[in-house]
Parts: sequence; structure tokens; C-alpha cells
Amino acid sequence: MKYYSTNRQAPLATLEKAVVKGLAEDKGLYMPERIKALEPSFFDHIDRLSFQEIAFHVAQAFFGEDIDEESLHNIVYDTLAFDCPVVPVTDHIYSLELFHGPTLAFKDVGARFMARLLQYFIRKEGNRNLVNVLVATSGDTGSAVANGFLGVEGIHVYVLYPKGKVSKIQESQFTTLGQNITAVEVDGCFDDCQALVKTAFMDAELNARMQLTSANSINVARFLPQAFYYFNAYARMKALGKADKLVVCVPSGNFGNITAALFGHAMGLPIHRFIAANNANDIFYQYLQSGNYCPKASLQTIANAMDVGDPSNFARIIDLYQGDHARISSLISGATYNDSQIRQAMQSCHAETGYILDPHGACGYQALREGLLEGETGVFCETAHPAKFKETVEAAIGSTVDIPERLAAFMKGRKQSIEVSSDYDDFKQTILLRDAPAAP
Repeated sequence: MKYYSTNRQAPLATLEKAVVKGLAEDKGLYMPERIKALEPSFFDHIDRLSFQEIAFHVAQAFFGEDIDEESLHNIVYDTLAFDCPVVPVTDHIYSLELFHGPTLAFKDVGARFMARLLQYFIRKEGNRNLVNVLVATSGDTGSAVANGFLGVEGIHVYVLYPKGKVSKIQESQFTTLGQNITAVEVDGCFDDCQALVKTAFMDAELNARMQLTSANSINVARFLPQAFYYFNAYARMKALGKADKLVVCVPSGNFGNITAALFGHAMGLPIHRFIAANNANDIFYQYLQSGNYCPKASLQTIANAMDVGDPSNFARIIDLYQGDHARISSLISGATYNDSQIRQAMQSCHAETGYILDPHGACGYQALREGLLEGETGVFCETAHPAKFKETVEAAIGSTVDIPERLAAFMKGRKQSIEVSSDYDDFKQTILLRDAPAAP
């Protein structure tokens, strides 16, 4: 399979190049040359397959031309060493719980898959050069990537995060690891972190001195595997007899997660329609209403992983549907909620059902609560364990949220980070200095 750039000005790339480089030479995002439709018989019996069996079948359509079957099988099964169950919240609304991985966030799937795929290519090519992974995070991406790559030989990870704008628990998950993980605390917002990463990829001097790749959802190896759990959600709902007119609602920030769902739909996944749930950063919502895409500076909210003012994967959605606004808005509707509305959604859901939402899942739940039509059943992504936002959630629901032992263990570690401004030259010199060989 070859991969082309959304900007159409870069040469076609192999999967290996798309994964290792992350971003195309023309600053576009890589897209697979074609999307393979899965055979109808797969969906006829999908409810009888395990999560891993489903994911491996989907992975073969994505990556089977470039990775031998045994290696791909091992990558998929090692990635999915945990479940992503669908649990009922109301009679018509279900939660796709994506927080059962090592860092209790949905990004564990993509991060673990990418780490294993990148290591596969490094070993295959006998690459002796250190691969440096740059990742910008507004919260959960950093912890998922850091833990997915922790201790992986031949790879060093730089996690860029906005100073004071991620929760303490999230911060502890990537600043206390050490080893091959370096946390970079940027004096700015998430968009500044993302801009630093993108600028680094375009810097010829830096790339000549360091082999760089990205683990943000701009990387095909990060976002494509997230399609796995949408197929699994459909299978579990089909087993319950509730897969007809299934509506999937995705809390959306950088839009990698919903883009993966849309790729699944293009492969034949019979989802009736989608809802993209935003916090106050409503750029995509406004696009759906007007047809005009107007990125702007991100706003800080209690659903911080969605604090993105210029979502990178919007380019992939536009490319997937040839820029056809009518087609996009007929398949995807939008919803947007401010902090007060998010708190109210958490409070009312807990009071009425006993289910505890995190702030991001609260946006998804509320969008289904308000937007489901007669005969539809909704599944929303509960993207992180509510304990990762303990203070916010407890204040909203008036009850205690227990911290799982895995999270508590991170909080016992010592913070290790380096501070930089949002100026690119400052960031560049910092990582070059850290990458320089030690004096004899």
C-alpha cells in the first residue's frame, strides 16, 4: 500500500516511510492510497468474534500488504492486551469504555500499536540510528505514547505539553518515567506544542542531525488502529440486537479518533451516523453549520484533551470526502458544550444512572441524550477513566472517585521535565543539546 499527502505535493510513500516520517515533505498528512472494503460475510458473523480477532481482520486490510501475517498478528494481539467493553448507561445509550489500557485512556490502543510497528521496522531494517519520537499532548496522548514506548530499544520520546494545562494525574503519567522518555514543559497552549512538532519536521538541519517521527494522530500508525474498537463496539451491540440505526458519538479534539471511525465506515462498518462532540473549542461544529473552516486559538476547558483550535485531522476528513460539505454534514452532526454544561452532564448522568463520566465522555453522553432520534441507539466514547480528572468530576457529582492503583503508582514518582518557551529556536537548541553525545 502506498500513502499520499493530503497536500498532494509530496511523492508517494511506503507504510514504513509514512510511519517513520510521520508528516509528508509538503506538510500534509499521509492517507492510504485506497481503503479496502471488508467482505459482507465478516459483518454477518462479527458478533461471534473476539476483539482481537476483529482487530486482526481489520488490520490486515490496512497493513497486510506491508507486514507479514505472523508479525501483524503479534503486533495486534500484544497491543490489545485489554478489553474495550460496551456497557449500558440508559436503555438507548451505551458507553464504549476505552480506559482499560495501561494509562486508562483511549490513546493506549494507537500508541501501543505504533510503538510495536515502529520497532518492527527498526528491527527489519537493522536501523542502528536512534529514532526520536516527538509528540504534542493536551493530556492523554502524552501518557499513552510515553508508556507505549517506555523501554523500547532504539527509540527516544519527547513529550511536549502545555505548562499548567494538563491535570496533575495526566502530567505524572509521562513526567515520572525517565529512561527513554523526556517530558518538555512548554510555556504556551497545546497549539503551540503542536506547532513546535510540525516545525521540527520541516527543519532540514534538525532532520539531518536527528531521525524524527511523530506519535500524534497525524501519524497513520497512531490513528488507524483506533478503528479497531469501533468494529468491536458494533459487534457487541449486534450481539445485543441493537446494531440497527447505531449512532456513534466521539468526543473530538484533534479529530484522529473520529477520523478512524470514518475510515471504518468507509470499509463497510454499518454505523448509521456519527456525532462529533466538542467542548467550547467548536471549530468543527461551526464548519458543519457554515461550510467554512476557521481555526482559532484554543480555549482552556475542563475537558482539556479536546482543547484544540486547529485540529490536524480535519485535513483527512476533507480529503476522505473530497471536500464535499454536504456529504460530511449528512453523515456527521456536531454538538458543543461549555464547562458549565459539561459539569451538568456529569452531575445528571450520575444522579440518574449511577454512571460516572469523565469530562470528555460527558460531552459524548450529552450529545446522544439530546440528539438521538426515534429508533436509534447511541454509543459514546468514554475516552478516559474519570479518576484522571478526580477534582473536576468529584466537584460535579458530589461524590468520591476512587483512584485505580495504576494511576496512584504514577503519582508516587518524581517529576522530571525540562522547561522551554514556545519559541521554536529555544525548543530546537534544547533537544539538540540533549541529543549531543556526552564528552569523553
